[in-house]
Amino acid sequence: MKPGSGLFLTLEGVDGAGKSTHVEWIVNQLRQAGLDVISTREPGGTEIGEKLRELLLHDSMHLETETLLMFASRAELLRTVIEPALQAGQWVVCDRFTDATFAYQGGGRQLGSEPVAALAQWVHPVTNPDRTWVFDVPLELARERLNRTRDRDRFELEADSFFERTRAVYQQRALDYPERVILVDSSRSIEQIRQVLRSDIEMLLERHKG
Repeated sequence: MKPGSGLFLTLEGVDGAGKSTHVEWIVNQLRQAGLDVISTREPGGTEIGEKLRELLLHDSMHLETETLLMFASRAELLRTVIEPALQAGQWVVCDRFTDATFAYQGGGRQLGSEPVAALAQWVHPVTNPDRTWVFDVPLELARERLNRTRDRDRFELEADSFFERTRAVYQQRALDYPERVILVDSSRSIEQIRQVLRSDIEMLLERHKG
């Protein structure tokens, strides 16, 4: 992290973990600290990305196609939004990034990590998140939350075993990258979760000043 440069922050977790509840709150916390912040999401975030999002969430396809389309949307978002913003000194908050592909396609769909790592090295060898919050929640609670919300997309309709594999990869990512990935117990109350986030954001702000 260099003073004057933007930071790249991502939120991750299985469907129903509650991460999206905190995106706007995190953006507001950073703006209240005087930062120029943009918020985006994956897949999506650009005109092309949003079209790909519709395909990815609702159309059946081969696993290889799904993975490549995830990275196609990501490449467009990186070149169009994320990298220009970071270079301009803005902070970027993104709902999902490559950790999601490791978890969902690599773990849930059982593609494995090697193809995902190869694509990540090609698409963004340098641009990686400075902080990732993984919202972790037991499967039963995630399912309960999903049942209370909108019509579900094809990922949200997957079997329990899919989500257990996905969650396991997220947990492993937190173990493998402890300097970047923070595992957040998302079974707690919103205020308790935000206390954890607030403390970490304050630390990031202090470190960035230095």
